[in-house]
Amino acid sequence: MRFALELAKKASERGEVPIGCVIADESGAIVGRGGNSREASRNSLAHAEIIAINEACHTLGRWRLEGCTAFVTLEPCPMCYGAFAAARIDRVIYGATNHNPKAAGGDPELISGVLKDDCAELLREFFAGLRGT
Repeated sequence: MRFALELAKKASERGEVPIGCVIADESGAIVGRGGNSREASRNSLAHAEIIAINEACHTLGRWRLEGCTAFVTLEPCPMCYGAFAAARIDRVIYGATNHNPKAAGGDPELISGVLKDDCAELLREFFAGLRGT
């Protein structure tokens, strides 16, 4: 967590929200690190956690990060928590609690069911091809 805290301090020095994240593999070696970069990159996805996940995937040469642990200085927002889950990271350890109810931004309108049969069929065909059925 101290490494993540150092990344958060560096982010703050750059005028970013001070959040840092490191990802360690099974042996404890740091394979991914990131500090918030949304302002500098002008990219809403440039959260410390996303940057660290990208680096860990590149370092390990895979997208499945089983066996890895993420250390984050602030409780992850819903986007970052979802990214940890999608990357199959085993555990997330964080420092400060995120008290911001809009940590992930506003609540966008969600519309479902548009071309749902076509979308579902494409997924069925893809996975059937993978399974050879």
